[in-house]
Amino acid sequence: MRETIDKLFRTGEIEKHEIEFLLENHKNHQINYLHERAIEKLSKTYGKRIFLRALIEISSFCFRNCAYCGIRSENDNAVRYRLSPDMIFKTAKWGYDSGFRTVVLQGGEDAYFTDDILVEIIKSIKNECAGMAVTLSLGERSRESYGKLYDAGADRYLLRHETVDGCLYSTLHKNMSLKNRLNCLGNLKEIGFQTGSGFIVGLPGQDYSSIAEDIIFLKSFKPHMVGIGPFVPHRDTPLKNCTNGSTSLTLTILSIIRLVLPESLMPATTALETIEENGRIDGILSGANVVMPNITDRKLREGYELYNGKKGLDGLSADSMADFEGQLNSNGFILDFSRGDCLNFKRKKSITG
Repeated sequence: MRETIDKLFRTGEIEKHEIEFLLENHKNHQINYLHERAIEKLSKTYGKRIFLRALIEISSFCFRNCAYCGIRSENDNAVRYRLSPDMIFKTAKWGYDSGFRTVVLQGGEDAYFTDDILVEIIKSIKNECAGMAVTLSLGERSRESYGKLYDAGADRYLLRHETVDGCLYSTLHKNMSLKNRLNCLGNLKEIGFQTGSGFIVGLPGQDYSSIAEDIIFLKSFKPHMVGIGPFVPHRDTPLKNCTNGSTSLTLTILSIIRLVLPESLMPATTALETIEENGRIDGILSGANVVMPNITDRKLREGYELYNGKKGLDGLSADSMADFEGQLNSNGFILDFSRGDCLNFKRKKSITG
């Protein structure tokens, strides 16, 4: 196993059968060596900085019907809310005044948020919050739409591919197309966004072979950001009786991706913390280097329930942030409030620039 890990550390290259071998041994004590090498690679690339992004969950309305998601359109029990453009701006400005230099606007695929509305929100944030990066995570849109958002000043876009297994994708995403999802990712990258992809670990029907294919896809696509988190079921979805994804498998995947894509920005996800105490720190100790404190109004954020028991770092609580910083420091890491762009990334002036 060490030979495989050392080769991966040294070259960044790995074959499918080697990925499967590491995945099959995710509970073997020797896998700790993989995590150690991932941290070594992270330290050489970004140092011991953990970048902060202020998360605003802007809408729990969604016209999609993904089988695993608590805000799917057919969930009549979901609590629906939508932040006004003014509230989104004021929340982002609060985050900026509190020191955050990246804001993430995340939500369901809500038809209310037209290009014109989003453009005005982005421009307001960019005009009033000098130097703040705007990240969007709002699902599939047309190339023209992505271009308008980019030209308005948006910097990054997160769109997990979920799985490159076409059969699995179709069972999870009613009336959606893997081809279109991958086309959206290609458009985002070509336009000039720092582009994020990724997948859920432990979905029903997923196996080590399909996960290995996902990792091979990421290696080829070279996203600037990679979001990997364990599956957590939601009580009002078709997958309600399925078991949680494995945290040890998720951590193994994070370490592999850190070695395959050393410059990627990878969050320690909320899902990790939801199903395992100190899961967020474990993610960082496996190669993740981003955390996204939630600054959404506390009265509303419970409505953005993608899965059961969703936990997150409370960006509105100084005590919560201080406790987390203490955990980081005790493990040799430091919080970094800067924009935290992907290394060597240069933004185009416009989609035609």
